[in-house]
Amino acid sequence: MFFTFRDSIYELAKADKRVVLISTDAETGIEHMQKEMPDQYFAEGISEAHNVGMASGLAADGFIPFILNHASFGVRRCYEQIVLDTCLQERPVRIVGMGAGVATAHLGPTHTITEDIAIMRAIPEMTVIVPCDAAEMKKLMPQMVNWPRPIYIRMGRYGKPIITKDEYKIEIGKAVVHHQTDPASSDVLIISTGPMTHAALYAADELQKEGISATVLHVHTIKPLDQEALIKHARKARMIVTMEDHVLAGGLGSACLEALLDNVDPKDLPRVHRIGLPDKFIHEYGTQESLFKLYGLERSQVVAKIKSFLKV
Repeated sequence: MFFTFRDSIYELAKADKRVVLISTDAETGIEHMQKEMPDQYFAEGISEAHNVGMASGLAADGFIPFILNHASFGVRRCYEQIVLDTCLQERPVRIVGMGAGVATAHLGPTHTITEDIAIMRAIPEMTVIVPCDAAEMKKLMPQMVNWPRPIYIRMGRYGKPIITKDEYKIEIGKAVVHHQTDPASSDVLIISTGPMTHAALYAADELQKEGISATVLHVHTIKPLDQEALIKHARKARMIVTMEDHVLAGGLGSACLEALLDNVDPKDLPRVHRIGLPDKFIHEYGTQESLFKLYGLERSQVVAKIKSFLKV
């Protein structure tokens, strides 16, 4: 995912002088931009509030700034500047958060952020994007250049296989059907985002082996949410399960519940279950995989949970 971003921002900057990158203290592997395009690459160090203010100023002058930082620092440390300098002023700044969720739990609680979708989704004007793999990121990057509002791009650790197919139409604000057992109806609609879409696809395949039909709706844009696709597929399902590597408060599941309750009579809604991280700080060290297993997000655990939901 990161390498795709690195290569994409370099190509976008070469093609469009408005595109600029503001990096922090991390070695990005694209420092050569500073030599080739010195007016489009700024190494600003650990100064998050300054970086957002600088990006907002550049955006006011017609540039399209991308800020690259670790998600925990690029979101929390400069939240006031994101709200006031960027979103209140309607500046097209792109905040790229690396290592979100439990992707960098090996670095400890300070580098683990599991509430970023909630706090960024709450800001008026903000767009929130959570790609599922590098191929989807590559398709989304060019669209970010001319998107009129600020964007938060959440990047975790995704690995393989690549699940975004060449024929998928990837568009900001539009959900993608990754699996559909029966177009007319489904026993369970699985709505997922980010790395959890990999687990959702595995779950759909396992359920199908037992005669349980499933639809996997991948939501790469959590705000603005694709309400049309959500409602369309929800009406065809006996049960809905949302999946995210984020706390349940304010994340994908919350966004889906809000949209459904605002647009569908409750008596016409199927049961909704949410799978995500607990309402607690993550103190454990480890890999994304080990933390997923600890908190019940490993793919076989997800299958077991969905089966238990179906029995209720």
